[in-house]
Amino acid sequence: MRYLFLFIAIVLWLGGCSRTVMHWFYETNVVADDYRYGDLYRLANLPQFKEPQPPCPSPALSSDTAQTHLYLIGDSFTEPQRISKRDFPVSHFQYVHWDNRSRVQLDTAKRNVLLLETVERHFREHFSRPVVELTVVTDSTQRPAPEQVSWSKALFDQIQSKGIEERLETVLFSQDMFLWFKELKASINLNWFDRVPPKVGISGDRNHLFVDLDVDTTKRLNASFAPLPDQELNDLVDSLNATAERFRKQGFDAVYLSMIPNKASILEPNRGQYNRLIERVQAHPRLRVPVVDVYSHYARQPGAVYANGDSHWNCTGRAIWLREVNEQLNSR
Repeated sequence: MRYLFLFIAIVLWLGGCSRTVMHWFYETNVVADDYRYGDLYRLANLPQFKEPQPPCPSPALSSDTAQTHLYLIGDSFTEPQRISKRDFPVSHFQYVHWDNRSRVQLDTAKRNVLLLETVERHFREHFSRPVVELTVVTDSTQRPAPEQVSWSKALFDQIQSKGIEERLETVLFSQDMFLWFKELKASINLNWFDRVPPKVGISGDRNHLFVDLDVDTTKRLNASFAPLPDQELNDLVDSLNATAERFRKQGFDAVYLSMIPNKASILEPNRGQYNRLIERVQAHPRLRVPVVDVYSHYARQPGAVYANGDSHWNCTGRAIWLREVNEQLNSR
């Protein structure tokens, strides 16, 4: 029995230390997906925001007569579990996450389009520096030799990796039988002490949850209600223009910008003094990058576009974004 418990403890510990082992746990249903009810529910565990995340249908698309190759630099809104090639009228699709790097070889016989997608809370971070996530090369088969890492350093890096405590908690307490206790604790904290976990914010009427980055004005580069001086706005637009121009010179036929509003910007814009980042960027007289505008559509139907227990869109919000992107792709 001692060896059995020791073995189980080692396996669980490995799940916390290693993303590879953690993915295997998910695939074999050893661990339940703790995002199944939304990322905000996962952080807050408030039962009124517990909502399954259903898969969304793909739009009906016409054939890609222009032979378009779409490259997308994006964040969690456009990760593979939410967006894929079948959602666009294109013959090739490649995604790279912000802060990762990818090398591409463009096919000059095709129409090459780059879409820069960013949620509002990270726009100021992404364009306050050069965009290096995508590198255009003449031969993508030629890759630099990978850095050799000793097994001891690799093991140490796994042990010291970010999120280890979070993954351990997921391994141990992600099953439904533990959620009742978490929900009870969270409800008591909210109803008795008016407290929510530090990584989330709640609307004044308690009907909506937000990521803390949306509403915490100490997060100057992220919050919807943090000041945005005109000079900083000018610098960001200039940086965006320079980024688009550089990619066009490298072979892209078109570069588009898509800014997805923070949930708080749409559902509680009067929470503070909204800096109106998206509107100001899109209407900026110096902007030379065509935009995929969903802010105006979301603002007209705020209660219908975001998931209840998640910081991302629901199927309606996703469908609006895809419609606007695909209209741009089909417009030329």
